[in-house]
Amino acid sequence: MKTAVAYTRVSTAEQGRSGLGLEAQRAAIEAFAAREQITISAWFSECQSGKRVSDTLAERPQLRAALEASQEAGAPVLVSKLDRLSRDVHFISGLMAHKVPFLVAELGADVDPFMLHLFAALAEKERALISQRTKAALAALKARGVKLGPKRANTSAAHEATRLRWAAHRARIAASLDTETRSYA
Repeated sequence: MKTAVAYTRVSTAEQGRSGLGLEAQRAAIEAFAAREQITISAWFSECQSGKRVSDTLAERPQLRAALEASQEAGAPVLVSKLDRLSRDVHFISGLMAHKVPFLVAELGADVDPFMLHLFAALAEKERALISQRTKAALAALKARGVKLGPKRANTSAAHEATRLRWAAHRARIAASLDTETRSYA
């Protein structure tokens, strides 16, 4: 029976906390592995955007670990969809050029390199479209007068809590300075 190393990824911590995207990817990988009679030898999963770091393994330690485990086992890395591996054509083609074996459940076991390049280009284009849609939505909100950014508590209780924290901080500094002054005397 063939083996593979499975890799799943979601882009945000919120998606990771919900677990739904990771579960869906796992289910797709398991179904594909069952159809193709592949045993999963190891699972690797991470919550990391592929947008800013799609071409660096330094920022995606679980992908790096999956690739290393794949090499050690002489088995391919198995992902549910190509964009879970990366949305960067250069990264995908680099894996292909370096003969790093990987399987994409959505595309099947016998997808040819030409099709992989096309799907990688589509994934990269989708990343750009997601970015454009997000920027347009934020601009529309801003035009309507919506304040963007993190919500801040603007209550007297919040102000009082901040004042007390600063007072305690100043007291600690004063106490440490007083202690240092006495040690010199």
